[in-house]
Amino acid sequence: MAAAPEPQHSFIHHFVPGRVAGAPPLLLLHGTGGNEHDLVPLGGRLSPGSALLSPRGQVLENGMPRFFRRLAEGVFDEADVIRRAGELADFVAAARSAYDLAAPVAVGFSNGANIAAALLLLHPDVLAGAILLRAMVPLAEPPVAALASKPVLLLAGAADPIVPAANVARLADQLRTAGASVTHQTLPAGHNLTQADLDRATAWLAALPHG
Repeated sequence: MAAAPEPQHSFIHHFVPGRVAGAPPLLLLHGTGGNEHDLVPLGGRLSPGSALLSPRGQVLENGMPRFFRRLAEGVFDEADVIRRAGELADFVAAARSAYDLAAPVAVGFSNGANIAAALLLLHPDVLAGAILLRAMVPLAEPPVAALASKPVLLLAGAADPIVPAANVARLADQLRTAGASVTHQTLPAGHNLTQADLDRATAWLAALPHG
């Protein structure tokens, strides 16, 4: 594991240096109960040779790491969302400097996808784009953001018991209203990830401009 940079709000994290010039760095954001190692294999499969930056969420819920507090299933502490998104934005800026990285594409699952969506809406310059896997609306009334055609892939599960289809559609609308170029697809899956998620996300990443 590489030596950690020291941003204002440091995160325990895992870093894998890039091996392919022009391959987009990936910011890997785990779901509830995950850690900085969980999505590293996924990142390596999605974009072989990309630098991988994977922080651990700093909030504990019954001992399980998350990226922000929630009040109940699907009910978020929005003040904490805003605070934690700011801390994560600071960390990404410090890590980019320490590791000499371009702006990363976020790959977030569940809670990690929600904080990635909050980053897009609250700190539009932090990410080059995002893959949001089983995401929900993080902020009921987000601020006006300028995402300037930033690419976002939003993959939902048709049988997801946690994320209502209307909620995902509202998030897609929020991001489009902010100017993002959103690809929203619903797959025959639940809240879990499937081979179809991997296939769609890999193809989407490969189609992004490199360099």
